[in-house]
Amino acid sequence: MWTMKTSKTFGALMLAPALMLAGGKPSVASDLSADLKQPGKLVVAVYKQFPPFSQDGRGIDVELGRALAERLGLTPDLMAVNAREDMADDLKNSVWQGHYLNGRTADVMMHVPVDPVLIEENPQVHIFGPYQQEAIGIARDQRHIPQIHGPAGLTAFTQEKIGVEGDTIADVYLMGAFGGRLREHVVHFRTVGAATEALKKGEVSAVMAPVSELEAGLPGHGDHIVISPYSDRMIAVNSWNLGMAVKSDKPELQAALDRALASLAADGTVARIFAKYGIGHHRPN
Repeated sequence: MWTMKTSKTFGALMLAPALMLAGGKPSVASDLSADLKQPGKLVVAVYKQFPPFSQDGRGIDVELGRALAERLGLTPDLMAVNAREDMADDLKNSVWQGHYLNGRTADVMMHVPVDPVLIEENPQVHIFGPYQQEAIGIARDQRHIPQIHGPAGLTAFTQEKIGVEGDTIADVYLMGAFGGRLREHVVHFRTVGAATEALKKGEVSAVMAPVSELEAGLPGHGDHIVISPYSDRMIAVNSWNLGMAVKSDKPELQAALDRALASLAADGTVARIFAKYGIGHHRPN
């Protein structure tokens, strides 16, 4: 179950549709009028307080959503949403039905895992447009944890403390690793940001979380801290692609957003947005 807690070839493929949008053609905004919530606007759903992707009107998803709208000749209208316990609930509340308190939905939702199971289980939406490959990683203080070579390296955390955001993929994995032998040394935090602060203060020796969130909480990393991807077949999901979702009866909007994303990737806009926030941009495979 998905929750928010839980190459050259690519460039060549993206270039042709990019040229269609960038070559002085008339705006596609008028062609999308029947698919939009509000004429001339693209309502973009982003998560509340979710750095580095969205926080207080800033972040990667915020800027990418705005860039997509502008590339389509539309005005961006951001809709901040709360993360629920289940990604399916987020899609329902943000895209195809609306929350029971206000019923408002967005034209497109950012930061949706492009996952076959999630796609199959949510026929009310189209999930598409991967723009970043995310992965589980470990940030560690080399003075305490010099190296981690595969899962066996986690035995260091029978002695050293490792921080994790509660109720996440990383949390479930760490609590069950080695038959629960690490549990006494797993420290739970409300957010990845709080965990990385504890790492900087020396309160824990490492943090396990998505790599981009580790990079956001540890800009520059410091003299002794390193961040690296971590993979184990026992982790429910080691890596995944982040993309978008629209309501399933909006194929024209989906196609337009796909072309806009291709254009933004081809001209370097996507990579520049990630770099602005100090996050490595990893194009999906």
